[in-house]
Amino acid sequence: MITKSLDLPRGRGVVPFIDVAQPDRPLDINFYRPERHGPEDEIVVVQHGMMRNGDDYRDFWIDAAEKHNLLILAPTFGNDDYPGAESYNNGLVLSAEGAVLARESWIYGVPARVLEALRTAGVTRRKTVKLFGHSAGGQFAHRMLATQDHAPFEVSMCGNPGWYTLPTLDRAFPEGVGGLGLAEADLVRWLAYPMTLLAGDRDIATDDPNLPANPEALAQGPHRFARSQFMLDFAQSEAAKLGVPCNWTRIVVPGIGHDGAAMSRAAAALWFEGQLPAPGILETAGSSAPNW
Repeated sequence: MITKSLDLPRGRGVVPFIDVAQPDRPLDINFYRPERHGPEDEIVVVQHGMMRNGDDYRDFWIDAAEKHNLLILAPTFGNDDYPGAESYNNGLVLSAEGAVLARESWIYGVPARVLEALRTAGVTRRKTVKLFGHSAGGQFAHRMLATQDHAPFEVSMCGNPGWYTLPTLDRAFPEGVGGLGLAEADLVRWLAYPMTLLAGDRDIATDDPNLPANPEALAQGPHRFARSQFMLDFAQSEAAKLGVPCNWTRIVVPGIGHDGAAMSRAAAALWFEGQLPAPGILETAGSSAPNW
């Protein structure tokens, strides 16, 4: 049965969710709900990386959740039901043959429907939340913003994506947004959205087996850090051609590589404390091992 109402207990946990887009492919919502969190308090949606470890990404945010009274939601797309980049990063937009599938089957609408189910249950009355994605989750997040209504998401940070969908109709998805039935107005809307590219300045490996190496990705730069600058430059150029604003920003996180825990702490500090932590804090606050 499709999940229409989603109540959450207090504390750290996981609940199943059946979405209308893919009713035969269940997913989990890993969450952390502080004892004092009420219906008017803030929510952060967190999109995990390619390891499909929504439980880890939820946990990366628990300290910030307690400090700033945040409900953390990590929709988790397991490998069994959502295998490969096509089924997660690329949103189940294309068939195995490359045909564009029906829009209502894309999974980019899942986070908004999770929020609506929470409203139905009375967990929240908030109309807007914050969105964070790292690595594959950063790919998911910015492609979601390219193709979906922005209304539920007041701001977004996309940390260390392996490569980007560019804001152009002249290139087919996922390199661009061509072929999806979008129009110039959709590009203008996306460019106007306050999206932040969060880039670790040590995410510069070129031999990482998980770094996308398709020709379209390589054209954006040799590594993730360079590709984030390419994305911003491309967006600003497209906005100038269209004569419209580009409200995207790029924030460099010094001393950090492809580390989901550190990038989560950076995002939390920027949003809720107004600045990055002091040098050395991000590297020493937890494990320095990559969190994909």
